Amino acid sequence: MRPTEKTMRWMGYAMSGLVIAFMLLDGAMKLVPLDIVIKTIAELGYPASTDLARGLGVLALLCTLLYAVPRTSVLGAILLTAYMGGAVATHLRVGNPIFSHMMFGVYLAVLAWGGLYLQDGRLRALLPLRAPADRV
Repeated sequence: MRPTEKTMRWMGYAMSGLVIAFMLLDGAMKLVPLDIVIKTIAELGYPASTDLARGLGVLALLCTLLYAVPRTSVLGAILLTAYMGGAVATHLRVGNPIFSHMMFGVYLAVLAWGGLYLQDGRLRALLPLRAPADRV
């Protein structure tokens, strides 16, 4: 049984909502910045600086805002994917565990794009997961 357009759209909203909620929390924690954030930044090999943490927080929140606005959501997803790519590269560089740390950015980016894919029929037409039935 194929899900209806309405069901797919709501599933997409739920997926995007999870991404937005996580990124708002992440960005807010970096803006404050909490001691654990500064400690984590230092453990990842970057200077333990509140300015760096705040800069990352502003960047994360800006990308999230663009993703949350329907008109700019694709641009936001592209920027969030790039942001997550930096996180993956950082965790790879310091040798963190693959599935819990390193791949988390990949999971979040897939969730972000999956949410948009389910919400927007134009994106599904642009990137079909399989050939239309009349072409098989």
